[in-house]
Amino acid sequence: MWGTLSKPQTKIVTSSARGRWAVRFRKLSNYLFVLPMMIYLSATMAYPIYVNLDMSLHDLNVRTFRSGDAPYIKFDNYKKLINDPGFRHAAGRSLTFTTISLGFQFLIGFSLALFFNRPFPLNGLLRALLLLAWLMPAVVGGTLFRWMADGDYGVFNYFLQSIGLGRYKDYWLLNPDTALAGTIIANVWVGAPFHMILLYAGLQNIPTTLYEAASIDGAGAIQRFIRITLPMMRPVMLGVLLLGFIYTFKVFELIFVMTGGGPVDATTVLPIHIYRLTFAFFRFGEGAASAIMLLLGLLLLAIGYAQLIHAEEAA
Repeated sequence: MWGTLSKPQTKIVTSSARGRWAVRFRKLSNYLFVLPMMIYLSATMAYPIYVNLDMSLHDLNVRTFRSGDAPYIKFDNYKKLINDPGFRHAAGRSLTFTTISLGFQFLIGFSLALFFNRPFPLNGLLRALLLLAWLMPAVVGGTLFRWMADGDYGVFNYFLQSIGLGRYKDYWLLNPDTALAGTIIANVWVGAPFHMILLYAGLQNIPTTLYEAASIDGAGAIQRFIRITLPMMRPVMLGVLLLGFIYTFKVFELIFVMTGGGPVDATTVLPIHIYRLTFAFFRFGEGAASAIMLLLGLLLLAIGYAQLIHAEEAA
């Protein structure tokens, strides 16, 4: 009797073990799908960041780079940067450039998104044309605005001359008082379509039944915007602002092509300062430390955003 019962029990145990192995294999196969991307990210991002972090902890300059015996100085490069007026000036310029650019990019992008959210002929074509400014390489956009702001043959001065305001003509990108404003205008032109397309996608996801019900209840356009559009768009707006801040804070090509960081460091933002430290002054250790501090600042911002979104979802 006992012998006849042992075989079914063995089969049951074997089948349950096979089921567990099948579940484990399916879980493992999910990770295998992302393995190529993880390898790619490790090769193109994780390893360069590690090398850059290692460089920032050594006194690496032209002499020690060639000899290969750069002394380990711990966090001395970071201390130098904190006490460096040039680094603080570049960080302040970056915050000014980013804050003003992001504000105008968001306002213009949101206005365009609201405009295109209403159906009208050639809606899609016009949106595609506006995206050309964002799709255009930053070097091309910077070159165009440098030509337009030229003091001798630029279109800005020609326009002032044509409307009788020739006395206000200026070398806009050579004047320390106007150079930063010129780069901000160019960056707003480049970045506004990016904000528009993301915010437009968020507006498309708001159910039209909410607006219809509000209209039946007598709510006007402004009330519908304040009580429906803004609350429903809050997560999208936070995400767009985060991405816009990150993209704008690390702008390099546009400013480098237009002004090169000048005149008199008027447009020397943090990426320009990092470039100069590394490739103009050959202070590789300090340049690497500056890049790490830039990365950590943006990473902390992204973590704060993730925490904010998590708190909203949990509420």
